[in-house]
Amino acid sequence: MLQKKVLHLDTNHPLLWDGLQQLGFENELDAISTKEKVIQKIASYHGIVIRSRFTLDATILKEAKRLEFIARVGAGLENIDQEFAKKSNITLIAAPEGNCNAVGEHALGLLLNLMNHIHKGHQEIKNGIWLREENRGEEIEGKTIGIIGYGHTGKKFAKKLSGFDAEVIFHDIQSGLQDAFAKQVTLKELQQKADVISLHVPLTELTKHLVNKTFIEECNKSFWLLNTARGSCIHTQDVLEALKSGKIKGAGLDVLEFEKTSFETIFEQPNEILHQLIHHPNVILTPHVAGWTHESNVKLAETIVHKIKKLYF
Repeated sequence: MLQKKVLHLDTNHPLLWDGLQQLGFENELDAISTKEKVIQKIASYHGIVIRSRFTLDATILKEAKRLEFIARVGAGLENIDQEFAKKSNITLIAAPEGNCNAVGEHALGLLLNLMNHIHKGHQEIKNGIWLREENRGEEIEGKTIGIIGYGHTGKKFAKKLSGFDAEVIFHDIQSGLQDAFAKQVTLKELQQKADVISLHVPLTELTKHLVNKTFIEECNKSFWLLNTARGSCIHTQDVLEALKSGKIKGAGLDVLEFEKTSFETIFEQPNEILHQLIHHPNVILTPHVAGWTHESNVKLAETIVHKIKKLYF
């Protein structure tokens, strides 16, 4: 028996709870206490499982005297103070393998929807409007698709595109990632060639507001923009201006700059930029669900259990 306690700060698929229990961990769920209340009891636990309810910063981690691992049921670790965790010898575990297929499929769905005006046409017909020429679409075949970030989700998106007879290129800060599905290029070359730009990067100092006025101006073509990464990877006001000018043909956004850090809702105060985004005819918004399928729910749980098992056995 491990005799190690794990605190679950969010609800997840039962496979995660059951899997850890079978390994000998003692599970406890607390998905409602405030951060302050969690700080008061955090010293009792050897592991934390979290999605995005709040940030595990130095304030809370310094009280976690017994903590050995933090497992995030998702792809990124931006809601964890990674530097403090490393100094404290706390192992960080994420599960990008668990939802990458879901994100790849969602990105493809957004692209097909945008290029063929599916949502726009649907809304018009609901309002008694039948416009054919105005909703004439474009095909993926013959286009150049530019992927920024070639980790698990970027690779899955490229694989999904392999049957469309399109040129797929990508840029990543790591070299040597080229495979059968996409060619690695510089960011400048991607900006010169891409008809579609899709973001698949973590949120870091390098990627915050990556797609801004300067980035957009440096793109040679008008392009479709997809963001299934993090909302703050784009500068929303600059993207809106580019949508108005036509430099961005359309945007499929699963994530918004205005989301709360928990990803569970958007900011409650009135926001004119968000209002314009919601009502723009060439924008499709989804509520941070690209990686949120029934299948990925299972895969994420299985991935976390597998990685924790490898850590101890």
